[in-house]
Amino acid sequence: MNLQEFFDSIYGQISIVVVILILFGIILYSGKGRKADTRALAVSALLVALAVILNQITLIHMPQGGSVTVFSMVPVALCAYIFGVRRGLMAGMVVGLLSLVFHPYVIHPIQLLLDYPLAFGALALGGVIASGEYGIIKGYIMGVVCRYICTVISGAVFFGAYAPAGFNAWTWSIWYNATYIGIEAAITVILLFIPAVRKMFEKLKFQMENN
Repeated sequence: MNLQEFFDSIYGQISIVVVILILFGIILYSGKGRKADTRALAVSALLVALAVILNQITLIHMPQGGSVTVFSMVPVALCAYIFGVRRGLMAGMVVGLLSLVFHPYVIHPIQLLLDYPLAFGALALGGVIASGEYGIIKGYIMGVVCRYICTVISGAVFFGAYAPAGFNAWTWSIWYNATYIGIEAAITVILLFIPAVRKMFEKLKFQMENN
């Protein structure tokens, strides 16, 4: 049984569910003092669900994989913005694993990691700079760049053979992945620059931190 067949099988699906439960357990107990934080778990679970739903709404589907979705990268960035990088990273990895359930395409273990848990988890790394004025925007942009790096490496190493004439594996991966990720990122940044939207996220962060 190859990797694709495994993740299409019931055993693969069960394995993914087990890993997801472990990650949610880490979210539950990853705060200061390692006490259970059911509020963080509940909100993170809602954001994960929202990310998965938005990821199914495709505006542009790319011919060699990847798509422009309806703000599907925002929930993970928002989780990191509200709860910090650690919980955001766990939530992002859950989103990646759920994407593996719905749309599995696996040819190598490292490709699996780069395209699914690491790529989506990388969206949370923007939480490092997601503070102060326009914090959510800065964090989102950095998270998207981190995800882009994962997809570029995966594309060049594992799918470089599909590069058309005039491109090598790396230049094609850089260009190809920039198209759909860049389009979605640009649309999302425009949304986040709307004062009412940005203030809503800032208010949510304040409420989570002070209640």
